[in-house]
Amino acid sequence: MYGLIQAGSLGFGSPMVLGTLVLGSIALSAFLLVEARISAPMVPLTLFRSPTFSGTNLLTLLLYGALSGVTFFFPFDLIQVQGYSPTFAGAAFVPFILIMFLLSRWAGGLVHRYGAKLPLVVGPVITAIGFALFALPGIGSGAGSYWTTFFPAVVVMGVGMTITVAPLTTAVMGAVEQRHAGSASGINNAVSRTAGLLAIAVLGIVVFSVFTSSLDSHLATLHLSPSVQHLIEMQRIKLAGIDLPTHVSGEVQVALKRAIGESFVSSFRLVSLICAGLALASALSAWWLVEGKKPEHAGRTAEESQAPPVGADKQEP
Repeated sequence: MYGLIQAGSLGFGSPMVLGTLVLGSIALSAFLLVEARISAPMVPLTLFRSPTFSGTNLLTLLLYGALSGVTFFFPFDLIQVQGYSPTFAGAAFVPFILIMFLLSRWAGGLVHRYGAKLPLVVGPVITAIGFALFALPGIGSGAGSYWTTFFPAVVVMGVGMTITVAPLTTAVMGAVEQRHAGSASGINNAVSRTAGLLAIAVLGIVVFSVFTSSLDSHLATLHLSPSVQHLIEMQRIKLAGIDLPTHVSGEVQVALKRAIGESFVSSFRLVSLICAGLALASALSAWWLVEGKKPEHAGRTAEESQAPPVGADKQEP
């Protein structure tokens, strides 16, 4: 993770980046090798022989990585580009939390009615639509227009994740024997946390690359002095948080602020679309790997449904 994060500013040719990536890869390979050979592994790799367990963890990796990517960069867009206060930017996620809280019981009932597979396909698809909606607003979406710009995206994302979370937990726990339930839960939780770290590190590289390219295009049209260009160049790593030079005219400052804002919006839009693609890929993994289970009452015939319960014909003593 450290190597990927540093690659955004140092480049993949940096000895620090190459060294940490190689070291991390060797350590991860050694960990898997040890876990495969010891008698009491912390991560029983045999659990992944279950297609449902593998599928749910792949879904977790893709979907939670996408969720972390969007929710990590979204506040930067709100505060540094759109002009929201930090308090309002935090409150922008309240609808997501309320939807998860209010509909979680209903979402849990979907498993009993349809099984886990259908919600694990439909939920990520809806979430992908929510991620894509984050790519629509441009600059100038102030706090007053939140309800028509970002609010629909937050709501759709919340509905999709609500449909997904409870069935995902049920599918993970149901894919293994009871004695492995603790390990299965721990592995899935670790996958979700790793997904977030990995997504932020990788998408950080994407954001920096797109931001830099877009900013170069905008600056080329402004005909800035070498000193101003150098000042901006030294702060690229700050992205939308670049401090504007104070010794230039107000008109130039406005143009610079606009260029920086549009460059960040371009990078955030690409991140949102990538995350939408990851969410769709997670739905595909569920459709392909997760076992479809019919509701408990689906396999009963009409005669069985009408038959009296076992022992109903016996007389009470």
